[in-house]
Amino acid sequence: MSLIAPLPEAEAVDKTAQTYARLKETLGVAELPDAILAMGRVEPFLRDFYMNFKRFVATDGAIDARTKAVIAYATACQAKSTVWIDILRQRALTLGIEETQLTEVLAVVSTNSMYNTFFKFRDLSGSELFSGMAVGLRAHLFSATSLGEQWVEMINIAISNLNACKPCTSGHVDAARQMGLKDEQILEVIQCAATVASACQFTSVASLDL
Repeated sequence: MSLIAPLPEAEAVDKTAQTYARLKETLGVAELPDAILAMGRVEPFLRDFYMNFKRFVATDGAIDARTKAVIAYATACQAKSTVWIDILRQRALTLGIEETQLTEVLAVVSTNSMYNTFFKFRDLSGSELFSGMAVGLRAHLFSATSLGEQWVEMINIAISNLNACKPCTSGHVDAARQMGLKDEQILEVIQCAATVASACQFTSVASLDL
C-alpha cells in the first residue's frame, strides 16, 4: 500500500475534477497517471502543479516548449523518478525529441553531476590548496552531442542548481549569457526544473510502500 493512494477521476469533485480535466488536455492523454491522481488528495497542490506545469513546462514562453521538454526530462533523470521519467520521456518524443537525444540528455545530466561533485567539494573545503589543482575529469560529451550547445548549457544550469553547486551554477549562467541566452530564458530554465522537481518529490514519497 502506497503512502498516498491515487484519487480516481470518478471520485474527484469541484476544483479537483476541473484540474484533472485541464491536466488531461495539457498532457494530451485520455487518462491521468497515478502520479498525478495522488496529487488530487491535496487540491491546492494539484492546482499549483497544473498552473506551473502549463506555464513553465508545457507551453512556449521565454524558451520554447521543446526546450522545456528537454529540461523537464533532465530534471526527472536527476531526481531518479521513474514515474516522471516515463511521463516526460513520452512528452518529449511527442514533441519530436529523438530517442538518441534523450540518451544524450541523461549523459549530460550524469557528467554535470560529476563536475558538481568536484567543484562543490572545492568550494566547501575551505582550502585554497584544491583550487590550485587541476580538475582532471574529462567531459568531451558537452561538445559532442546532437543537442546543441544552448540545450547542453541549459541542462547544466538546471542540474547544477538542483545539485546546489554554487560555482558550477554561476559558471554555467555566465557561459549561457555569452551564448546569447537572455536572463528571462535562464530564469525559465529554473522555473521549469523547479516545477518538475516538485512533482518528483511528491511522487517519490507518495508512492512509498507502507
